[in-house]
Amino acid sequence: MPTHFLTIIDILGTISFAVSGAFLAMEKKLDPFGVLVLSFVTAIGGGTLRDIMIGNLPVNWLLNETATIVIFCSAIATMFFDRYLKKFPITLFLFDALGIGLFTIIGLEMAIAKDFSMGVCIALGTITACFGGVLRDVLLNEVPLLFRKEIYALACIIGGLFYLLLKQVDLDADIAKIICILIIFIIRVVAVRFKLSLPRFYSRERETVSRKNP
Repeated sequence: MPTHFLTIIDILGTISFAVSGAFLAMEKKLDPFGVLVLSFVTAIGGGTLRDIMIGNLPVNWLLNETATIVIFCSAIATMFFDRYLKKFPITLFLFDALGIGLFTIIGLEMAIAKDFSMGVCIALGTITACFGGVLRDVLLNEVPLLFRKEIYALACIIGGLFYLLLKQVDLDADIAKIICILIIFIIRVVAVRFKLSLPRFYSRERETVSRKNP
């Protein structure tokens, strides 16, 4: 079961993703209902898919009214303070980067509680962190960030691997969680700051042709 510290991580991750979803929805000029929908989808999408995959039904947010309240309040606050958030261009990116770190831990812990293998634990942590953003981007008719060349899911995989390795040594569990979150966050920030990306497996000529013929 989640510890008190894990509950705090869950709430912080929910806030981070709810804000990032609401902020992107406002950038696309959606109405208030659309903002709320995008906020909810971004915050609960990955966790919902994870719960369905592992048979954790009803899914977690249906049994946790705190999550619904946190998402609703985060979306409303984002709408009210939109003009202040726009003064900080990297707001959306930072909330998203923090969210994937926090939710990776949630997915990992739930997978560990089910005694899954290391690979499955990392996969479920990555799904929890990334697929809310995938659903958000699909609803906005964009190619999901996960499927572009940016280092996104890879950050979750690396952070999750470090976390599982740290659990094998005599280290406080909460400290291991914080280290994992920081690793994921730092990887995302460094990757974007220095324009690091995964290698391409197609030529520039093919890329040019695809842009001319969408």
